[in-house]
Amino acid sequence: MSPARNSIPGSDDITRVELANGIVVLARHNPNSPAITLRGYLQAGSLFDPDEKLGLADFTADALMHGAGGRSFQEIYDSLESIGASFGFNSGTHTTSFGGKSLAEDLPLLLDILNSSLRTPAFPADQVQKLRAQLLTGLALRAQDTREMASLVFDELVYPGHPYSRPDDGNVESISAIVRDDLAAFHQQVYGPRGMVVAVVGGVPAEQAVEQLRAALEDWTNPQQPAEVVLPPWQPLPERLAKRHAIPGMIQSDLIVGSAGPPRRSPDFMAANLGNSVLGRFGLMGRIGDAVREKAGLAYYAASGVGGGLGPGAWEIYAGVNPANEQKAVDLILQEVQRFTTELVSEEELSDSQSNFIGSMPLSLESNGGVAEALLNMERYQLGLDHYRLFPDKVRAVTREQVRDVAAKYLPAAQLAVAIAGPPLES
Repeated sequence: MSPARNSIPGSDDITRVELANGIVVLARHNPNSPAITLRGYLQAGSLFDPDEKLGLADFTADALMHGAGGRSFQEIYDSLESIGASFGFNSGTHTTSFGGKSLAEDLPLLLDILNSSLRTPAFPADQVQKLRAQLLTGLALRAQDTREMASLVFDELVYPGHPYSRPDDGNVESISAIVRDDLAAFHQQVYGPRGMVVAVVGGVPAEQAVEQLRAALEDWTNPQQPAEVVLPPWQPLPERLAKRHAIPGMIQSDLIVGSAGPPRRSPDFMAANLGNSVLGRFGLMGRIGDAVREKAGLAYYAASGVGGGLGPGAWEIYAGVNPANEQKAVDLILQEVQRFTTELVSEEELSDSQSNFIGSMPLSLESNGGVAEALLNMERYQLGLDHYRLFPDKVRAVTREQVRDVAAKYLPAAQLAVAIAGPPLES
């Protein structure tokens, strides 16, 4: 095996163990590193939020380390700072994630903080009040952010009646309604070991990392823990839909054009991801950047992205424009989408994107954190432990016809959403 190949994680150097309570542990030893990265997730995302308390999962995750295991907020952070370590939680739609790093010898402290935060958070009333104020400030800032508001409008258009239409961080009314007992109840009912995954990468031998995690977490149970939420099927838009959100005082508009794309586990994803690189990522943001920004001069920035999560994440084209250029930019984007979904990309475009994917992949695995994220991705999306070793072959196997066909499937020009946020238009 070549050194380059050996540096890529694979089934022969990744230890995967499922603990008795269902927690999956992934570990990889890096003998050249004095540090470790600890990352993971559990099934406690905003999908479990009741409609009237949107943002509850996010609020709960933020509060976990503000007092836990008999230690105060300050004591927890002082213990991390004293050894130059870091650790924290954040919540998304499907999961609550956690992560941190330290010297290898300090892994027990990270595991102690993880254990106490997951199992015995205190949710002190004064800390809950401070967090609420911070969250409400964040929502006030969001309301004045054209990019953020365009994204909210886009989700409402693309996912009507679907959980993805709801903002993970809630709204002013829901955050104001959440009290300390709501956080404690959410934690008690939703947090549990089933579906939890933890990755440890760095200067601790894999077997030792597994045993330390076993000692810390294997006896954790929660009989109340609900089953993983099953998403309802997503329905394509019946026609092109557009909505504009006005924010007084703004001087720029942000727009998003697109629809739902393939989940990461879909066989369509690789072709969609490579196609998206041609459309609006690679080489000064691909065709979209070239057409809308460079040639037409209609945008401050223009690019595209494909979500590729557990569900039908968005495939979107986005741009920041002068309000006077909104419709011109939308029209030009739709023209580019129409061409992209009906014509083959050139051999050079596809080859350049394939080379970029293959060349950048090893760079993403140069750090302990990059490898830890790769291990979590392989587990979360059921890619197989040799995914990154097989990655170049998977990338090269994508054809121009597949790119066109997957684009036509997920980006039908006549059934896209157009979301815009900017200043009120003059009548």
